[in-house]
Amino acid sequence: MKQKYLFGAVALFATVPAVAAESAASAFEADSVINLKDVEITANRAGVKTPVAYTNISAAELRRANDGRDIPSLIESAPSIVTTSDAGAGIGYSGLRVRGSDASRINVTANGVPINDSESHNVYWVNMPDLASSLRDIQIQRGAGISTNGAGAFGASINMLTDVPSDEASATVSASYGSFNSNKESIKVSSGLFGEHWSADARISHIGSDGYIDRAFSQLWSYMGQLAYKGDNTLLRLIAFGGKERTYMAWDYASKEEMEEYGRRYNPCGKYTDSDGKTAFYKDQCDNFVQHHFQLLLNQQLARRVSLNAALHYTKGDGFYDQYKTNRTLSEYGLEPFYDADGNKVKKSDLIRLKTNDNDFGGGMANVRYQGKTLSLTAGVAANWFRGEHYGEIKWVRNYVGSINPLQEYYRNTGRKFDANGFVRADWDITSDFSAYGDLQYRHIHYTIRGISDNYDWNTEDMARLDVHRDWNFFNPKVGVAYNHKSHRAYVSWSVAHKEPTRDNFTDGDPENYPEAERLFDYEAGYTFNTKLFTVGANLYYMDYSNQLVVTGQLSDTGNPLSVNVPDSYRMGVEFQGALRPVKWFDWELNATLSRNRIKNFTEYIYEDEWTNPISFDRGDTPIAFSPDFILHNAFNFHVTGFDIALKSRYVSSQYMNNARSAEAKLDAYFVSDLSVAYDFKKIRGVKNLRLGVTVYNLFNEKYFNNGYSGAGYYMEDGKPVIYRYAGYAAQATTNVLATATLSF
Repeated sequence: MKQKYLFGAVALFATVPAVAAESAASAFEADSVINLKDVEITANRAGVKTPVAYTNISAAELRRANDGRDIPSLIESAPSIVTTSDAGAGIGYSGLRVRGSDASRINVTANGVPINDSESHNVYWVNMPDLASSLRDIQIQRGAGISTNGAGAFGASINMLTDVPSDEASATVSASYGSFNSNKESIKVSSGLFGEHWSADARISHIGSDGYIDRAFSQLWSYMGQLAYKGDNTLLRLIAFGGKERTYMAWDYASKEEMEEYGRRYNPCGKYTDSDGKTAFYKDQCDNFVQHHFQLLLNQQLARRVSLNAALHYTKGDGFYDQYKTNRTLSEYGLEPFYDADGNKVKKSDLIRLKTNDNDFGGGMANVRYQGKTLSLTAGVAANWFRGEHYGEIKWVRNYVGSINPLQEYYRNTGRKFDANGFVRADWDITSDFSAYGDLQYRHIHYTIRGISDNYDWNTEDMARLDVHRDWNFFNPKVGVAYNHKSHRAYVSWSVAHKEPTRDNFTDGDPENYPEAERLFDYEAGYTFNTKLFTVGANLYYMDYSNQLVVTGQLSDTGNPLSVNVPDSYRMGVEFQGALRPVKWFDWELNATLSRNRIKNFTEYIYEDEWTNPISFDRGDTPIAFSPDFILHNAFNFHVTGFDIALKSRYVSSQYMNNARSAEAKLDAYFVSDLSVAYDFKKIRGVKNLRLGVTVYNLFNEKYFNNGYSGAGYYMEDGKPVIYRYAGYAAQATTNVLATATLSF
């Protein structure tokens, strides 16, 4: 079967040279002035002839929603998306899942440049606060998507494009304020065209919030600058953007028992007992990080039908988190036991540790695109290098007697990664209505980790040593056909994607049995009917995984949860989308996802006292964790005499927080609505536009959780194991308000 699919991909590309030769003669006719903005978009984006499921979110939509919340909250109305927020109000550490796939499986790029962390594969949106203010648009591709210059998508792709240089001088000032002292201040200016070819743009922003959860404050600063040269057939841009964040930890979450005792806003992070025996919270239990992105982008028309996109990029990230740990074994931190004033030997004590990352990521890429009358060809190559320095220091130990350096280091290791890929993509109009699509990508990864781990090996009574050396070579073919005729769009496609393990899979794993790469076969079929009055469509998908990495309850020798390759698992579902536009002043948008997400023949492991003597249980076919079976987004939008009014709702069905179908580790279903009202003042002397708005989030005061964690253990009673389970829940804000004002000149 696999050979047949591969033969089909090769056969499609075998037709390309003949068609290309027929059209090549016209490719290098006299150059003409073209719209370089359109070239950039089509070179990096899916279009109506591309057989994938995608959603475009325009700059106007982002501006209407942008009141300081993180990007996941701004795009949460797109199909199959579920968002999370540690602080509970969308500012701070936020995340999203698409079709149940977490952030490490979602490929994120900005202007085609990879944003995902090279080792964890995650995207930390808190490091890019208010980037939405400088975005032209966002495209979300669900499933394997098209090949991009970066890690292959394993659940979805999010492709962001930054603002095009403006030919006109302008300035925008915006501010927001609301519940939990949430606030945003932003200034954005554009020089307009000067010297006939040059322009400059800049933005600076601040976002702050106390958070809904206790002490879950965020202090975020960000900037963006752009210097651009625009010729008849050339667009050259130097872009810099980044941010600085200080965020109080809220990722431990509270149990329902703790919420009953202390309230649902309770935050256990930083909790300790002071010298007077009273409960206290460490005030510096914070994450601190600075990240800068630099991009040099070239869009060049080489001939009438041939264009080039090229980029050089560099990202610098540096930061640490400051964490109070109670009753820790000193030897785990390279410290010797000590004797207290009464002569007692102290092996455990409270301490404060700093864990630091110092990362460098850079590379280059180039895409060449040929646009013929019936054939479009895109070929691209990229090479990226990464170096990540990881080290930990002891800041303080309670009552310690002995020699401690001001910041005593207890581990240090370095991760290095080289990631190169090349792809060729073809879109061929077979007839005026039918088109064929093919996409072949080859990707090579070389990854090493060397040094001392932050995990203590109790077998050797020393810090664990790391000596990881892995290479992967992936081939990712994609084929499909599309039908476009008047109001009809239909497509079918088949794609392959691969994903290498993350850093944690090695640092927390078993050196004798490191996990293998994962593979995905993605089958998609969709149909959309679109008219001025209404749009209706559906997309069917079946995502068949081999060796997907999941948590089974197994622990490593150092006591960390292991992600284990399971042979067979899948996600399948149908995504519905619809819109009704009966009059100019009203429209109704709706999307829903009905899915089934399963691991076949899942085995759960539970340890005695969460540490020793594991026992296993065959659970059969079980739901994949954090994968709700039903997601619904609904929006009623009104546009009346300058007013924009929107009532948006989302429903997420219940979901498990482990892979064992445990009722004790379950998030209940929730239904949340937000009401937004805004008015545009357009006839003000000297001002282009003044927009005032207010949004009431969680209008009906739903008390819900959208994230969490779970664990299990057992103890022996009368010779039989008694299983117990526990869980923590990310409580989300009840009814809250954010007001905004935006002034454009």
